[in-house]
Order: sequence, then structure tokens, then C-alpha cells
Amino acid sequence: MKLIKKIFQKSRSQEDGIFFDKLKNILGFEPLNITLYKKGFTHRSSSKLDSIGNPINYERLEFLGDSIISSVIAAHLFNEAPAGDEGYLTKMRSKIVSREHLNELGRDLDLIQFIESKVPVQHFGENIHGNLFEALVGAIYTDRGYTYCEKFIQKRVIIPYVDIAKLEGKVISYKSLLIEWCQKEKKKFHYDVYEDNDISGERLFGVKLSIDDRIIAKARASSKKKAEEKASQRAYFAFQEKMNKK
Repeated sequence: MKLIKKIFQKSRSQEDGIFFDKLKNILGFEPLNITLYKKGFTHRSSSKLDSIGNPINYERLEFLGDSIISSVIAAHLFNEAPAGDEGYLTKMRSKIVSREHLNELGRDLDLIQFIESKVPVQHFGENIHGNLFEALVGAIYTDRGYTYCEKFIQKRVIIPYVDIAKLEGKVISYKSLLIEWCQKEKKKFHYDVYEDNDISGERLFGVKLSIDDRIIAKARASSKKKAEEKASQRAYFAFQEKMNKK
């Protein structure tokens, strides 16, 4: 067995050896099929194809990893929160696997250092970090199976980040919270979105949030969604006392 291992190590290029060692450090175990993990970090801009013309990039592994992360977290919550009903468990899972949290995980592991792409790294948005984390989990499943995925998610997600008591009080979408409250209280609300570029020419979006025909909050961000969420957060804090009484 040791002899076979040495043969494989010698057959690796220096570049593959560095990738293997860094990956092993992140995973906590040795990857068997290094090609799978390379695929998990290949961006579609590379325009790679396999021998029968199928694209080689991380998108399919990302899809697979997303489902596996969700199932592992669902099982953890099912066991750790026996009193939680379906709605509670769904909401808690959403908090753990939110795009913001997955981006944080990918960023903390510095997965973008491995990406193969024709697009400069600085041109990627924040979601690239979460996409690569999901693709990595997909690669682990394909390489090692579900048990290894569970161990990895336990080590990298559940143990360091999942505190059910804290998560119960975490807001994942101020916009959803505000809209739910407005509908319950029969209040009219409106998001007025417009382009509001800064002096450097960067494309930004401004939002004016009105409730009952009165402007409650304004915000500006690089996307409509972010601007609406930022304005909703400001409105939430303005109405927090009233909302918490309901």
C-alpha cells in the first residue's frame, strides 16, 4: 500500500502536489481523485470540454453540493431541535445555508485561490465564494461518498457556526420581515428603485422605501436587491419596537 502511494505521489506534477497538499489540509483527509476537485474549481469561462464534448466546470458539482449541504443540515436540525415543527426547521435551515453564510464559508477557506478562469478574480461577485464551497462538497461526495461529506460539513459548518439559540434570533431577510409585517398590519408599502451612480461612474441603484405613502428609508448599493435589503433593514430598526410587539 505504501509503495502504491509513493508511485502515485511521484507521478503527480509539482503543481498537482501543491494543490493536493493544500486541499488535504482543508478537507482533513486525502482526496482520491484529484481531477474531480480540479473540476470543482474550474469556471465556465475556461471553456473546457471532456472527450465527448461535455463542458468541464464546477456548475454541476455546485448543484450537487447544494443539495447535500441542505440534507446534512436538515438531519442535524431534526436531531438537535426535536420540538421544532416543519416551519421552524425550514426557517433555521435557511439561516444556516443562506447565500451570505455560504459566501463566508468559501471566503474563510480561501477557495478562490484554486479557481481556474479566464475572468480576473477581482471581477467576480461575492457569490463565487459560496459557489465554490458548494462545488467542493459536490466533489467530496463524488470522490468519497456521503459519510465524508457529513464529516466535512460537521467540521467546517456545524461545529464552528451552528448555534441554534443564536440562529433563532438571526434575521435572514429584512425585506421579507418588513413585507410580512406590513401585510399583517394592512399597511401600504412601495420600493421606488432608480439608478444612482456615484461620481466615479460606478453603476449603483438607489431605493426609497415608503410605508403608507411616507418615505421611511433610503439606501444605495451595487444591485437592486442589495439596495432594497439595506433600505428594509433601516426601516426595520425604525419600526422595531412596534414590530416586536406584534
